[in-house]
Amino acid sequence: MRICRFLDSENQAQYAIYESDRICPISSFAEPPASSKDIFERGSSWLASLPKPQPEQWQTAPERWLPPVADPGKILCIGLNYRDHAIETGSEIPTEPVVFCKFNTALIGHGATIRLPNISSKVDYEAELVVVIGKMAKHVSVEQAADHVFGYTCGHDVSARDWQKGRPGGQWLLGKTFDTFAPLGPCIVTADEISDATNLRVRMHLNGDTVQDSTTAQLIFPIAELISHLSQIMTLLPGDLIFTGTPPGVGAARKPPVFLKPGDECTVEIEGIGKLTNRCEAE
Repeated sequence: MRICRFLDSENQAQYAIYESDRICPISSFAEPPASSKDIFERGSSWLASLPKPQPEQWQTAPERWLPPVADPGKILCIGLNYRDHAIETGSEIPTEPVVFCKFNTALIGHGATIRLPNISSKVDYEAELVVVIGKMAKHVSVEQAADHVFGYTCGHDVSARDWQKGRPGGQWLLGKTFDTFAPLGPCIVTADEISDATNLRVRMHLNGDTVQDSTTAQLIFPIAELISHLSQIMTLLPGDLIFTGTPPGVGAARKPPVFLKPGDECTVEIEGIGKLTNRCEAE
């Protein structure tokens, strides 16, 4: 099943079932969840148990999409997790996951605007598969990891390279978490609908041109290993997000480099999940 979150005509945030470019608000045919966490804790089996929406309850796709996770406790991101991407940046192949974070203020939904900050001139794009945690995970094994996944969505790890690497000590956190630097959506596809998350095609289209194109089969640390590794350090909770890394082709590695500018349109496309599109404007 696919679920999304949107603003209705009264500016109220709602969850909906998403299907074939149309939506059915959960509130129109069932008791809506109290929170995002409530949805993820209940899991896909609860969604499957909901009454079948009636034809008249379906609506056209919303004009105002919201990030499909309302208030994640953690937004964890994995750096240099595609071998070719690590090579193109001149970095050594990591021997364990490189982890950083974004804050909730970076989240925006499908169709929202990426604001290019005045204090950065090297804002880059990164298409990523994002894991949504559905069940608390602490000290889980690789074999147990899949049981803790609610679903998957498209993410864009927008990155200010001149902050990430060009500041004293390297400011990964600051370079990655400017406001609007974490587009997410448009929907979450529940894990039961993704037969093999270890081999999904991940692409970034910049103004219609494909600039990144790989599959999750190229991950240095697959999803199950990431969940197990992170759970040894922290407790993963329902609604937590894991950005799993980006393929080669980022703008900073191109010759000459390509950085985002006002008017650019970025589309993350992930096989079996959909397309996440956002335009850029100057702050």
